[in-house]
Amino acid sequence: MSVVENVPSRPRTPTLRDVATLAGVSVATASKALNGRANVHPETRRRVIEAADRVSFTPNSLAQAIVAGQTGTVGLLTNDLVGRFSLPILMGAEDAFGGGKMSVLLCDAREDAIREQHHLRALLGRRVDGLIVVGSTTDPRTTLGRLPIPVVYAYAPSTDPHDASVIPDNVNAGALAVEHLVATGRRRIAHISGEVQYSAAQDRAKGALAALTAAGLDLAGATVRFGSWTEAWGRAATHTLLDQNPDVDAILCGSDQIARGVLDVLRDRGIDVPGQVAVMGFDNWHIMTSGARPPLTSIDMNLEMLGRRAAQLLVDAMNGTTTTGVETMPCRLVVRGSTALGA
Repeated sequence: MSVVENVPSRPRTPTLRDVATLAGVSVATASKALNGRANVHPETRRRVIEAADRVSFTPNSLAQAIVAGQTGTVGLLTNDLVGRFSLPILMGAEDAFGGGKMSVLLCDAREDAIREQHHLRALLGRRVDGLIVVGSTTDPRTTLGRLPIPVVYAYAPSTDPHDASVIPDNVNAGALAVEHLVATGRRRIAHISGEVQYSAAQDRAKGALAALTAAGLDLAGATVRFGSWTEAWGRAATHTLLDQNPDVDAILCGSDQIARGVLDVLRDRGIDVPGQVAVMGFDNWHIMTSGARPPLTSIDMNLEMLGRRAAQLLVDAMNGTTTTGVETMPCRLVVRGSTALGA
């Protein structure tokens, strides 16, 4: 014999029609009263509001927003959620949106084009008001094309000049680094960087070489030593550099990871930092800079500020003021003990 259990049914969600019936008005009038429309008699509005309270009616905010033209939500689409570059950008953007009580929907495509298109369709299906696309490198990325909502690209610029993009000013950052080294009295400055095909490596080298020229100096070792963004490459390149140029007095590194490898070799060879050789990194990655001995001077890309700027451009576009082209954001110097005695 089967036993049928009595399972309590879920209470029905009150509807606008329930409110209208209880208040003795039409559905259209109830909607106008709850939405604050001016052409509703005060007594009618009072009855509708009381009825809504009695049945615990909660308006569908998404539906209301769609009717109004905006949903109060934006999408943040990244390809590297766990990366040390994406997270600060996303934090800055969320901070900027938070001031306006904007809801943020975050999606990670994980460098997968199919997954990215899936997330894009999902965000558009949720009727987000705008979208920020965050790259995992500063290399230009393929545009998403024309979409029915405003889009701003952050960190990695779009390949379409008609899109709005915000990126760190790596060229000026390279110049800023060399200017600091020159100001501390360094004159034989070498540069060890990452993968040659990366725009970040090329741009930083471009700015560094321009600053050396402006100071009337040549690059120690004659050429930029491109390799990989690793400590192992920093160690290998430093051994070769010191064997060929023992009089070098500063090494500018394309990343903090490379700089950690450089510091390892200098310590193993008994070379004092910064007394004999100053060392600088890029990215101001806390794990690397704080754990270095001595603490590592580095260039910070101001990624949270970049994220806030991207959010502001998106809000402007959502309000009708569109921007096109690539905007560069300034980086900043963070001085520590690897370049300045007593720092």
